[in-house]
Amino acid sequence: MWTKIPFLAHNAFIRPNIHKEGLYMRIARSNTPSLSFILKKIADDKTLTLFNLIALSKERHHKYLSEVNLTTKQYYSRISGLLNAGLIKRQKGEYSLTILGRVVYDTNMTIGQALTYYWKLKSIESIQISAADKGLPVAELSKIIDTLIDNYKIKDILVRELHVPEDNLVTYRHYQQKNKEEKLKLQK
Repeated sequence: MWTKIPFLAHNAFIRPNIHKEGLYMRIARSNTPSLSFILKKIADDKTLTLFNLIALSKERHHKYLSEVNLTTKQYYSRISGLLNAGLIKRQKGEYSLTILGRVVYDTNMTIGQALTYYWKLKSIESIQISAADKGLPVAELSKIIDTLIDNYKIKDILVRELHVPEDNLVTYRHYQQKNKEEKLKLQK
């Protein structure tokens, strides 16, 4: 019988046990890692680099050790942390991403792409703040976003944030698709 206690972490449970010395409580954790636990595991630059190398590479793990410039102990300590977080798995002596690891990797790549647009995002934010006072139409702000940002994933995030009505969003996505097709034609 497990009991959820509200003041404990979201994945901690207490199980009463009867032992020969009497009744005592045992705190156990479920196997679901928390967001903060996962972020702590990849917060270190070398661990994040190791995680990215595993995501990108199909080769043996011995090459990771030299590329990340870690001692053997540091390497296996970081690998253990990634395994405990459920981000990687070991099959036939090789490390690869789990499904959760793929999601975390993709999110990490999106953050990395957003950082390449840091100053453009700051300028869009500045325009958005001043536009709220002056009543700049959402369509105009969408055009500014479209001009400054060429990554469709980041554009979608920004447009979603604008709270565009659904019919305008469909129009904007149609516009995006046409724009993407035109760019492909120009590349050919």
